[in-house]
Amino acid sequence: MSEETRGRVRRRLAAILVAGLSRLFPGEERENFAGLRAFLTDVIDPLTPEFEGNIFKHTGDLVLIEFGSVVEATRCAAALRDAVVQHNQTLPNEQRLAMRIGINLGDIIAERGDFFGDGVNIAARLEALAEPGSILVSEMAYHHVADKLDFDFEDLGPQSLKNIRRPIRVYRMGAEITDRPAGVEHAEPALATSPSGFDDRRAIAVLPFANFSGDPEQEFFADGITEDIISLLAGWRAFPVIARNSTFNYKGQTVDVKRVGEELGVRYVLEGSVRKSGRRVRVTAQLIRADTNHHIMAERYDRDLTDLFELQDEIVTAIAGAIEPELLKFERERIADRPQHSEDAYEFYQRGMWYHYQHSSADNIEAQSYFRRSLAIDPDYPQAIAALAIAVCNAAYLGWSNDTDRNYEEAFELSQRAVSLDARYPNARFALGLVCMWTSRSDRAMAAFREAINLNPSFAAAHVLLGQMYLYGNRPEEAIGLAEKGIRLSPSDPRLFIWLPALAGAHYQLGHYEEAVEIGRRAWALNRNWPAGLRYVVAGLGQLGRIDEAQRALTELRKLDAGLVFVEGILTRLYADRTGVDHFLDGLRKAGMD
Repeated sequence: MSEETRGRVRRRLAAILVAGLSRLFPGEERENFAGLRAFLTDVIDPLTPEFEGNIFKHTGDLVLIEFGSVVEATRCAAALRDAVVQHNQTLPNEQRLAMRIGINLGDIIAERGDFFGDGVNIAARLEALAEPGSILVSEMAYHHVADKLDFDFEDLGPQSLKNIRRPIRVYRMGAEITDRPAGVEHAEPALATSPSGFDDRRAIAVLPFANFSGDPEQEFFADGITEDIISLLAGWRAFPVIARNSTFNYKGQTVDVKRVGEELGVRYVLEGSVRKSGRRVRVTAQLIRADTNHHIMAERYDRDLTDLFELQDEIVTAIAGAIEPELLKFERERIADRPQHSEDAYEFYQRGMWYHYQHSSADNIEAQSYFRRSLAIDPDYPQAIAALAIAVCNAAYLGWSNDTDRNYEEAFELSQRAVSLDARYPNARFALGLVCMWTSRSDRAMAAFREAINLNPSFAAAHVLLGQMYLYGNRPEEAIGLAEKGIRLSPSDPRLFIWLPALAGAHYQLGHYEEAVEIGRRAWALNRNWPAGLRYVVAGLGQLGRIDEAQRALTELRKLDAGLVFVEGILTRLYADRTGVDHFLDGLRKAGMD
C-alpha cells in the first residue's frame, strides 16, 4: 500500500444505519424504482441532516447513513419509521412502502468518502434480518441508547449473521415510551410495544380480523384490513395503538377480551370478522371496553367484491371513522363521571373536552379553563393546545367573547404552536384550518384541512369543513360531496348539528330550498343552542314564500341571533365575495328578519 493510499484510510468508531426500502405489494419494476427514489429524495435526504447523519451510499432500495452519535442514529430511525407510516396513509395499497432498518455501533474504515468494515457489515445484516416496518439494533448500539432514549426494546437473543464470525445479540426497537398524558408519540404497526409505557391504560388493541369465509385466499384480505386500521388509528396521535406484532400473536385463537386487555395493558379492544359469499363480502367490527366487556360500538359493512384494494380502503376508512367519535366520547365521559382525583394534564384535557362538547357560552369558558390548567402542567401538550385553539376560536365567531379580534389572534398563535409541536397530529392541522377559515385565510385553511385528511383519511370533521370552504368559494356542488362524505364517515357523531348546516348551505346556494330547510331542521333538532341550521330553515322558507312557517322559526332564531347585521358580519368573514352573502340575506329578509 502506498503512502498516498495509507493517508486516505482511517479507522474510527461510528454508528451506521442501513435502511432498506421495498414495495408492500409487487408491481412494475420501473414504477417501483421511481417510487423508492422519490421517497429517498423527498423524505430521507432532508430528514437525515436533522440528526447530523451523512448518507454515504445508496442504491435503488438501500440507504447507508453514518452518524457520530448512536443516539442520533436511533432517533433518526424512529423518525424514518414514522415518515413511512404517514407516507403510506396517502397512498393506495399497491404503492405503499415497507422499510427495514438495522443499526450498529462499531469500528469502520473510512476511505474516499465510503465506509467499510464490520461496523457497516453488521448493520447491513441486521437490515436483511429485519421484518418490514421493524428496527433492529446490535447489542453494542443497544447498551449506548437504552438509558438515554425512551424506547421499548425486545431482546431477540444471539443471532447468526451472514459473514459475521460470532453471533450478535439483537434487539428490536418498539415505539417511544413517554410520560406525556396525550399518549404515545410514535406508533408503528409493525413493532411490538410495551404496555408499561401507557398512562392510565388508555391504549387500544386491534385484534386480527377473523376469516369466516372458508376461503384461505381471503386470509390476506382480513389481515390487510387489520393492518390498515392499526395504521389509521396510529395516525390519530391521541391514543397509543398496540403494534401489529403484539396483536397478531392472538391470530387464530379464541380470545378472552378481558385477558387481552390485561396482557397488552389496554382499555379498548377492536375485534372483527370477514365473511365472503359469492361476490359479496361482509365485514363486522366491535369496539369493546376490555375490563368490563362493554360493547361501545358494533358495525356491519356489506359490499360487492369488486376491486379488492378499493374495497379494503373503503371499509377501513369507514371503520376508523366510526370508532373515533365513539372512543373519544366514551373516554371524556368516563373522566367527567368520576371525581377529580389528580392534577393530571390528560384528565384536565378530557374534562375540558367534555365541557367543549356541551356547546354553550358557559361551557366554553369551563372548557378553556381546563385546557389552560392542562397546559400549566404540560406546556407542550399538542392535544390540549389544539383543543384550546378551537375553543377560543369558537368563542369569537359565536359572539361569546368581548374581544373577538384578540380571540382570533390567540387562536391562530395556539394552532400554529400545536402544528409546530406535532406536525403529524391531524387535529392540530384541523385547528389551524378552522382559525384560518374564520380569519379570511382561505387558501391556508383549505391546505390545513387537506393535510389533516392526508394524515387521517377518516377525519370526518376535516372533510366537512373543507366542504364548507368550497361553499364559501362559490363551489357548492363540491361542498355537497365533501360534507356528505364527512357525515357518512361518522353518521352518529356528536358534532353532526355543526356539520349539517354546511350541507344545508350548499343546497341553499344551489336553489334547493326544500332540501336546505329539511337539513337545517335536522341540525336544529340536534342542538337548540346552535343557530346555524335554523338560519337555513328561516332563509329557505323565506325563499319558498312560506312566510308563516318562516316567522315561527324566526321567533326562535331571534333568541340566538341579534339580527341581520350580526349574521352579515359572520358571512362576510367567510364568503369569498358578496354573491353568496346577498343570496342568504335575501332569504332572511323575505322571512321578516331585520
